[in-house]
Amino acid sequence: MLLTATVIWGSSFFILKNTLDELPTFFLLSFRFLAAAVIMSIVFIKRFKRFTFKHLWAGLLTGAALGIAYAAQTVGLKNTTPGINAFLTATYCIIVPFLMWTVTKKAPDKFNLAAAVICLAGIGLVCLGSGGVSFGFMGEGLTLLCGFFFALHIVAVAVWGKELDLIVYTVFQFFAAFLVCLAFFFICGEAIPDGISASSWLSLAYLTVLCTLVCFLFMNFGIKHTSAAYSSLVLCLEAVFGVLFSIAFYPDEHITLQIGCGFAVIFAGVVINETKLSFLPCFKTGKK
Repeated sequence: MLLTATVIWGSSFFILKNTLDELPTFFLLSFRFLAAAVIMSIVFIKRFKRFTFKHLWAGLLTGAALGIAYAAQTVGLKNTTPGINAFLTATYCIIVPFLMWTVTKKAPDKFNLAAAVICLAGIGLVCLGSGGVSFGFMGEGLTLLCGFFFALHIVAVAVWGKELDLIVYTVFQFFAAFLVCLAFFFICGEAIPDGISASSWLSLAYLTVLCTLVCFLFMNFGIKHTSAAYSSLVLCLEAVFGVLFSIAFYPDEHITLQIGCGFAVIFAGVVINETKLSFLPCFKTGKK
């Protein structure tokens, strides 16, 4: 489920880029989350028999973190490059183990940390050009902030998702994210577009149903049945799939030696996290 969500999110980059040429940013985000919340509420109306007050406050807090993350990422994207934005967003795979440590009091093992650092290095190779990263608060600073709030969202789902009905919990997340994005819609002085083209309606449908409703459901169920650290590692591959879809659909994009090396480094990180190098004699259980 996590990998499926990651692939779909990776496909959304070029669709979102084209749609934002016509639609205001926070109008699009508000529409996505509100429509997803309404559709889920209608389709899964019977699940609300399981509603408790905890679904409400946990969902609103978790969704607020999600909405802030999307807002920070979007504003950051306007002030830096897509590659740097994707790379710095993926820092949540480093942050999640430490946030979980503060919640569970259980320290991440050395393999979790090594895998996260290695994957982040690989994502850097895939996403960053030779120019590296220059730092400005409105670009790189807000993108780092978005990475923190995405990490907060993952940890919240990992903690509360195990004891709540995930459908009801997710609906309230969407409503909270909608309210955050709606607030930014007014703060930024955006306006509802006079007309929306057929292609943009199709894009909105794709972004709402697949990239929001389906992906977040898959993500929440995936996190519930795995660890937060593992989930963040899989989810950060979104940037990699974004590059692959960009190469597939944009003729000017090509796989370079740097990108190929990045893929290899990321694969090494995933292998370390999954196997803990147990296939090597010196790392087998019981051996130092």
